[in-house]
Amino acid sequence: MLNANFAILGAIIETFGCISYSLDTLKGKTRPNRVGWSLWALAPLIAFAAELAQGVKLQQSLITFSAGFGPLLVLAASFATRDSYWKIKPFDLYCAALSLIALLLWWVTGKSAIAIIFSIGADLLAGLPTAVKAFTNPETESPIPFVAGIIGIVITLLTIQRWTFANYAFPSYLLVANATIAGIIIVRGKQLRSTNQ
Repeated sequence: MLNANFAILGAIIETFGCISYSLDTLKGKTRPNRVGWSLWALAPLIAFAAELAQGVKLQQSLITFSAGFGPLLVLAASFATRDSYWKIKPFDLYCAALSLIALLLWWVTGKSAIAIIFSIGADLLAGLPTAVKAFTNPETESPIPFVAGIIGIVITLLTIQRWTFANYAFPSYLLVANATIAGIIIVRGKQLRSTNQ
């Protein structure tokens, strides 16, 4: 087990990944899906509040906070540059609606553990449009924030001393989600580049 303060390092690494993506957005290299990134900001911030309510230490909750704060930076960058956003499609809106329903169900129940479950569901649905876009148009994405997220989350998980649902659920989900999207961007990008040669 790592010292709990290493979780702060994990959150910083994840945030720097989103800063890198934000800079790429400002340069026009990436085009974030605003629906997905908006919901990626909302669901983790709700999970962060729920984790704190469940007694998770602040250091270990910071990775969840940074998973919400980083997307806010990306979203701001997408509004600062006129041509650096992805055109929203009906699929994006369906995922957004289902994600918001999941968050509403959490609010109705009012229980912290249920909030974490619904936040995971909401975040998963919010990520589907980006995962699809990464598969169809990997050149519009960057794996950097997702790889940074993986590193930050692994560090955070290594600091957990008491494995309770509130401590590990959202970070574990984030690890799988980041690895999946990073993998899609990297592998699909290589496939398309080799096809075009």
